[in-house]
Amino acid sequence: MKVGGRIRALRKERGMSLQDLAEASATSKGHLSSIEHGLAAITIQTVGRIAHALGVPSLCVVTFPEDGELDRIADLARKLEQKERRTLRKELEVRMRQKRTT
Repeated sequence: MKVGGRIRALRKERGMSLQDLAEASATSKGHLSSIEHGLAAITIQTVGRIAHALGVPSLCVVTFPEDGELDRIADLARKLEQKERRTLRKELEVRMRQKRTT
C-alpha cells in the first residue's frame, strides 16, 4: 500500500495523469490504479518501468520520507538538480573521509 501511495505522490508531483504514467510505463491504467490503491502486488520489473517513466531511480519508488531521516534526505536529494546532487555527494564524501581519520 505504501508503494502505491508513493507512486501516486511521485506521479502527481510530475503533473502526470494515471493514463500518462500507464502509457509511459507500459502498464495498464487499471493495474496502475490498483497498485496506487494498494489492491495489487507489484513486481520489481514493474517498479523499474514505473520509476523510469517517472524519471527517478527505482529506489525512490520504495523509499518513504516519513519513515526516517535517511529516507527524508534521499527524497530531498532527489529533488536537487544533477549538479547540486554531485556537489552534495562530494561534500558527504569529504565528511566521511574526515570522520574515518578522526
